[in-house]
Amino acid sequence: MAEITAALVKDLREKTGAGMMDCKKALTENGGDLEQAIDWLRTKGLAAAAKKSGRVAAEGLIGVASAPQVAAMVEVNSETDFVSRNESFQQFVETVAKIALTVGEDVEAIKAATVPGTDKTVAETITNLIATIGENMTIRRARVLRVPSGVVATYVHSALRPGIGKIGVLAAIEAPSESEALELLGRQIGMHVAATRPSALDVDAVDPAELERERAVLVEQARASGKPDAIIEKMVDGRIRKYYEEVVLLEQVWVHDGESRVKAVVQKAGGKLVGFDRFQLGEGIEKETSDFAAEVAAVSGVGQKPAA
Repeated sequence: MAEITAALVKDLREKTGAGMMDCKKALTENGGDLEQAIDWLRTKGLAAAAKKSGRVAAEGLIGVASAPQVAAMVEVNSETDFVSRNESFQQFVETVAKIALTVGEDVEAIKAATVPGTDKTVAETITNLIATIGENMTIRRARVLRVPSGVVATYVHSALRPGIGKIGVLAAIEAPSESEALELLGRQIGMHVAATRPSALDVDAVDPAELERERAVLVEQARASGKPDAIIEKMVDGRIRKYYEEVVLLEQVWVHDGESRVKAVVQKAGGKLVGFDRFQLGEGIEKETSDFAAEVAAVSGVGQKPAA
């Protein structure tokens, strides 16, 4: 029997995409023979994940979880929306969010963590899910917010069940103590952020490159008016303030009353909004598109010119 070394297990994982414990078991069951272990994994359906790992996964779910003074949010992707209705997948997303509460927002640390109640890591569990459900899946990103005192509220828009959906928001509010009123305010801020999509918490947090790009556009627009430079400068300053009201959360008009500023609402509640984040499922992922009619034509040869 060949010695089952860490290098051999690693080699089998790379060839099959199966989890570490599954690879170790496959080698043990087959006397350390690599090729037999590959076949053993294939018969168990555990090597199929490797073939699916290159496919684009832009669907799935956002999951949130919270505890006193901390909350976590994760995005777990699948290839099709159908999988988001799968009970096992939904439970997995919930589990990943809860694990992030403990280990933090580093995706690799989350994948290396052990799933409670099992002897498998998150990475091994997702490999098994891929083999069982038949689609590529990935943990794309995670975010964790904490406050020394106060609340970190969560909000999921159009939740499929508590804590999971397609848009999630975290809102961190520092305050002397936690309260139901503060928690409610946090959820209202979550609803506001889901609707308005701010890109920065306050003016100082605005991306300098984005601000400079916006200013350059506004300057050119103002110059087209033919007005003197001094007037143009005032015009641009006024439009920059308007820009802040569009992209800066604390400067935005509160969607719940249509007139107050978010910063005024938070101050009135006796808190300080110190952080937020918004995840929308699949944002920034380039989805594959295909022309089904063209694919059929290509396979059948319809429309192809005969060879000369």
